[in-house]
Amino acid sequence: MAQPLMPHATASWMVDNTSLSFDQIADFCGLHILEVQAIADDTAATKLTGRDPVRAHEVTQEEVEKGQADPAYRLKMIKGPEQVRRTKGPRYTPVSKRQDKPDGISWIIRNHPEITDGAISNLIGTTRTTIAAIRDRSHWNIGNITPKDPVTLGLTTQRELDAAVAKASKASGNEAAPTDTRLEGDREALIASLRAERDAVARGVEVDQNDPAAAAEALFQDPFKR
Repeated sequence: MAQPLMPHATASWMVDNTSLSFDQIADFCGLHILEVQAIADDTAATKLTGRDPVRAHEVTQEEVEKGQADPAYRLKMIKGPEQVRRTKGPRYTPVSKRQDKPDGISWIIRNHPEITDGAISNLIGTTRTTIAAIRDRSHWNIGNITPKDPVTLGLTTQRELDAAVAKASKASGNEAAPTDTRLEGDREALIASLRAERDAVARGVEVDQNDPAAAAEALFQDPFKR
């Protein structure tokens, strides 16, 4: 249930300016009835300055009058306007980290040139004008800008950065990174050699103990084959 912004101050005003019962005031303010009793008896820790809930648009005068006429009536609080939540626009960056934005932008431009200015703007929370100035090195502080990972700087998350890189790579037609196949031949030869040695051990063929690989293979036996 919604409560007044300042429940104790509101209760103090109601005690002094209305004939509402302590139970009604406690219910409206979200307090225990003993707290209201203490406010009425001036036994609270400090004397509270009353706050008028009618002027604060938290309850209507008609509601107060209904409560005064009927001790069993429970006052209904006026529903305030819905809080406007921001769903679009640039990312908010704490003031302490704003000076790091140029370093993060420079790092992305250097390491991921495929990311568009719009994507960088969404990641870092900056303007395209600033990004363009860093790209063409016309930024007023270009001499002091040092490329730094924006994730390390706390300007974005690794997941968001990876998503932006993947999206930019897909848009440029380079979805998969090149695979290193330099050791592929050696790997296949090693696998074939190990298989041959295992087959030899399975057939009871003596293995050369001077060959470490063969000796290791001979020592390994499947216990279920014994």
